[in-house]
Amino acid sequence: MCNSAAAAAIRRPRILIRAARAGLAGYHRDRDLRRLLRTGRLAPGAALARLIAEERELEHRRRGGEATYALARHVAILTALIAEARNHPPASQPASPTPKGLACLEHTP
Repeated sequence: MCNSAAAAAIRRPRILIRAARAGLAGYHRDRDLRRLLRTGRLAPGAALARLIAEERELEHRRRGGEATYALARHVAILTALIAEARNHPPASQPASPTPKGLACLEHTP
């Protein structure tokens, strides 16, 4: 189950999701969020909101075939988005002791 309705609505090509899953093992919140969002420490909800906005922009560029699209950044943002959604559930929902795959991010055929 996904921790954010916005993250749950994300549908991306299978290869992007698989690459993001592979990156989860090396994800380190403090280091990676600072680099990806170009900011200091963020509250979990704020980080998730910024990651969702950044991912939407990257998806728009990908679909439009824009020269400014950066595949590596898209994968890194998706990895951070998945990790943040897993590690910071809403206050009304307790954290799962064993995160389940990428049920919150689906791939498109």
